[in-house]
Parts: sequence; C-alpha cells; structure tokens
Amino acid sequence: MSPWLVLSLAVVATCGLVLSVGWWRGRRYGAEGEEEVGTPAVIDYMIMMIGVVYAIVLGLAIAGVWEERSAAEDWVRQEAQALHEVGVRAEALPAAVRDRVREDVDAYVRHTLEVEWPHMVEEEELTERGDILLERLREGIRDHRPEDPVALQERAAMTDHLAAVSEARTARAQSAESTMPAVVWVGLLVGGLVVVGLIFVFRVRRSAREVVLSALFSALIGFLLYLIWHFDSPFARGLTDSTEAFELLFPHLAGSD
Repeated sequence: MSPWLVLSLAVVATCGLVLSVGWWRGRRYGAEGEEEVGTPAVIDYMIMMIGVVYAIVLGLAIAGVWEERSAAEDWVRQEAQALHEVGVRAEALPAAVRDRVREDVDAYVRHTLEVEWPHMVEEEELTERGDILLERLREGIRDHRPEDPVALQERAAMTDHLAAVSEARTARAQSAESTMPAVVWVGLLVGGLVVVGLIFVFRVRRSAREVVLSALFSALIGFLLYLIWHFDSPFARGLTDSTEAFELLFPHLAGSD
C-alpha cells in the first residue's frame, strides 16, 4: 500500500472520528439542555503544560528519526564511494590483481543490490554472504605485496577505503533496524490520546468551530506520528531511492540480471 494512501486514510479517519465525537457531544448537550461550565484555571494550566510537554517530545522524536535517516543516507554514500575508489585505484596494480579486485568489487555490489538490500528491508539485518564477499575483497588486496612505490601507496589507500566500507556496512546494519524504542511509541500514542481527550473533556461543547479546529489539531498529531513512523525505518520507507549511490557509481550493475 502506498505511504501517501496510508497517510490520507489516517488523516481522514482521525478527522472523521473527532468530528463524530464532537457531533455526538453537541447533540447530547443540546438534547439535555446542559449549560457550559467554566473550566477551572488549574485545569487550563494542566492542559497547557501537558500539550507543551507532548509537543516537545513529538519534536524530539521527529528530529531523532530525521537525523537517523540522514545518517543512513550518508553511510550508504560512503560505502558506495569507498568501493568505487577501490576499483579506480586498482588500476595501479598488476593486470591479474587489478582484474580480480574489480571482479570482487562488482560481486559485492551486485550481491548488495540484488540480494542483500531486499533482505535488509524485510528482515532488518544483513546477509552473511555479504560479509564473505567483503572479506574476499580484503584478502585479495592484503595478499598482494607490490614492490613498486606507487603501487604500494595505492595499496595502502585501498586498504583505508576498505576500512571505510566495513565501517559504513556496520552502520548500515544498525540503521536497518527500527530507531524508535517501543516504549517511546507507547508514550507518543498515549500522549496523543491524552491531549486530544483533554480537549473534548474540558473544551469542546456545541460550537462547530471548536469541533473543526479539534479535528484539524488531531489530524496534525496523526500526521506527525505518521511522519515519525515513516522515517523510523530509513531503508524500508524513509529514503526515496536508498540504493541511488550504488546505482550512480556502478551503472553497469544497476538493474543487472
């Protein structure tokens, strides 16, 4: 199901629920002829404080998942760029070693795009095969002992780039998991219900304007919660094209069978 469709349904359902409750309360008060009673000042203060605290928590949650999304994108870019540099710097090595290194790089990237990425999105973990391919690439460079100073310098640079690949791969594995703890989700959902509930308990009566504003406020909370859920899993939902860096730097492998 499209994320936009999920968002639209959530917002419409939230608005519909709030409008229905407001309409029911209006009919109830109208039928019973109950007069509105002023809300005590202490209750106003409590509602305000609860709303402010919830807004702060909501803002921190959004900032947190957005930061994780940006970090995940940066780690993917670093991994792809480092692998690309390894393939480019292999030009200084002997032909046999160069061809082997580039074949190992292509094998790792092909496995990442075709096998590991779908598995990572579904299972929130990387594959053992990817670790094996990376280790094979590392061994191919480590086992080569060049005597030429230029080739020796390039080999050292390739080793550094492989360390960057390993670091980015580890970070990608961490980003594949949900970044928001379950207890935070409980707090956000319960807090949203409390804030909206307090509006109805102490504020909304017969006024259509109050009901509409409450519905829009509830829809805003629903949208922000959806935003947190959307960016909570960067590779599954948060990134528009999470493999773009690999596809740009390795176009001959993008969409290969």
